Amino acid sequence: MEIQQEIASLREELNQHNYNYYVLDNPTISDFEFDQKLKKLQALEDAHPEFFDENSPTQRVGGAVTKNFNTVSHEQRMYSLDNSYSKEDVLDWEKRVEKALGGIQPEFTCELKYDGASISITYENGKLLRAVTRGDGFQGDEVTTNIKTIKSLPLQVKGEFPPKFEVRGEIILPLAGFEKMNQALIDIGEAPYANPRNTASGSLKLQDSAEVAKRPLECLVYNLLSDQYHTHFESLNAARAMGFKVPPQTKICKTVGEVFEFLDYWDVHRHSLPYETDGVVIKVNNFHQQEELGYTAKSPRWAIAYKFKAEQVSTRLNSISYQVGRTGAITPVANFEPVLLAGTIVKRASLHNADQIEKLDIRIGDEVFVEKGGEIIPKIIAVDLSKRPAVSAPTQYITNCPECDAELVRTEGEAQHYCPNYYGCPPQIIGRIQHFISRKAMDIEGLGGETVALLYNAGLVKDYADLYELTVEQVIPLERMAQKSAENLINGIAKSKEIPFERVLFALGIRYVGETVAKKLAKHYKRIEALASASLLDLMLVEEIGERIALSVISFFENRDNQIIVERLKSYGVQLEIVEVFNPDATDKLGGKTFVVSGVFSHFSRDGIKKAIEDNGGKAGSSISAKTDYVVAGENMGPAKLEKAVKLGVPVISEVEFMQMLE
Repeated sequence: MEIQQEIASLREELNQHNYNYYVLDNPTISDFEFDQKLKKLQALEDAHPEFFDENSPTQRVGGAVTKNFNTVSHEQRMYSLDNSYSKEDVLDWEKRVEKALGGIQPEFTCELKYDGASISITYENGKLLRAVTRGDGFQGDEVTTNIKTIKSLPLQVKGEFPPKFEVRGEIILPLAGFEKMNQALIDIGEAPYANPRNTASGSLKLQDSAEVAKRPLECLVYNLLSDQYHTHFESLNAARAMGFKVPPQTKICKTVGEVFEFLDYWDVHRHSLPYETDGVVIKVNNFHQQEELGYTAKSPRWAIAYKFKAEQVSTRLNSISYQVGRTGAITPVANFEPVLLAGTIVKRASLHNADQIEKLDIRIGDEVFVEKGGEIIPKIIAVDLSKRPAVSAPTQYITNCPECDAELVRTEGEAQHYCPNYYGCPPQIIGRIQHFISRKAMDIEGLGGETVALLYNAGLVKDYADLYELTVEQVIPLERMAQKSAENLINGIAKSKEIPFERVLFALGIRYVGETVAKKLAKHYKRIEALASASLLDLMLVEEIGERIALSVISFFENRDNQIIVERLKSYGVQLEIVEVFNPDATDKLGGKTFVVSGVFSHFSRDGIKKAIEDNGGKAGSSISAKTDYVVAGENMGPAKLEKAVKLGVPVISEVEFMQMLE
């Protein structure tokens, strides 16, 4: 027992020193002393493998190799944030929030928006269980082994903590560490990394965790998901007490005026921070008010990101080229003299459409001003007319497709030109297949966009149904393809037959049918045959389906080529109907009824009561309307919702009354 106690004591001591150094920035022993204690612990663990602990400080050095990163679904979706670029945008958001809360002035938290890679980390019984990248918000890659090498992240939390909880944070690379890494590369004649954000993000997917351990990554926590806290600020303080690195700049603001003071201060002082930051995240502090405000399809209504004004540079426009997308849409692209902008070299930017070119009056040879929208995507914002060449002609937009020479069309009311050669234009065909195999669609492992182009150019595929007829022997001759990679590709295609119907529907590439619309259509029609035979009126009666989407769906299924492709997919075993999961508790007691849930409940969580509604044939709505049958009201129901329910004459029932409906 003495050896076990010594090991436990050393682990606890080293964890505390790690916390002092990487979180508090206040080391109490020298690096040499720390290394000596770590070596002693390593020796004891090697001699006594029966006391192995995967969360020991010795495991932070990495060494495990991950060949494939498993895709894991998030227990709670990781939403993106709406962006704002002016105080007027913030003020408009604040007014919407206040109105939705029935005139109540909420309290806000303001925190700096760090530029890195988002991560979700789950802890169970205080120990780090799993780390998953943001991915598409619904699912991401499990990178637990790599995340454990980050020394500012506790493997075992301190003090009081919930039995199971999740923290969300940003994996960042401090500027000093980034510069040191780059200098080491320059010293050996290698090209330096482009910027801290991309380097941090790329580090999470390195196969060798020992290489990740060499990089000075940090995890800055901005969210703790647990129902034990009442406000966001309280939860951040709890996370800090557990040993997480929570940036100290976060501040409570009572009014929007105080929010503006925070924005003004950090717009100036952000340049003195040790990390890159591109804005401020403003959140409603009270968790109950957050629940009342809810979410849109993409982002929470209770939070907004304010982006600092982007850096601008000027450069010379050399040419305009035109790209053809998978839908046939033509996108003009500006090609200019390479220039350093917000940490990366840029030389191209989208001009979007003919109207944008005309609005900017942009011409070849112009000196143009370029910035990064949200400090990510380069865009031309203006022309320096004072430097325009004396001989200059307005830009003439192309009239024919640059790939197949078909005459372009432009539908009245639309901004973009289109190539109508849907089945004969190579970029459109390749683009549709690339969309079909993409991660949010069929997610075919071993098959990337470049390989799709190779398959098409080799005459092996002409539509996405052809993928299911490929053989290993056919793909081996392709560039950079070997026996193992060819087998992985064919196996990946076969495995995609398990992808659920709603994602297959999105993968088909029907114009205007994105992820959210595909889910609604799949849930409503349940089978591809029912959707294919639906009338315009029938489609428009589906929630959130307008005439434009309905017409596009009808057009897709009326096309004979598409009908043949869908039939082929069905014959190959692709999921073209919803697979019903048997629920022994399901009933139809609430069939045809729509409920809106508001407040805090005793017997259910908010998600639990919504599940009970759906399990019993009802529908859980997000907002009160004339179509709402009941509002289930808990404690602290939002006054705005109550007022709307009364105004529309919608019955408001208690949690007990709802439970009686289920009996």
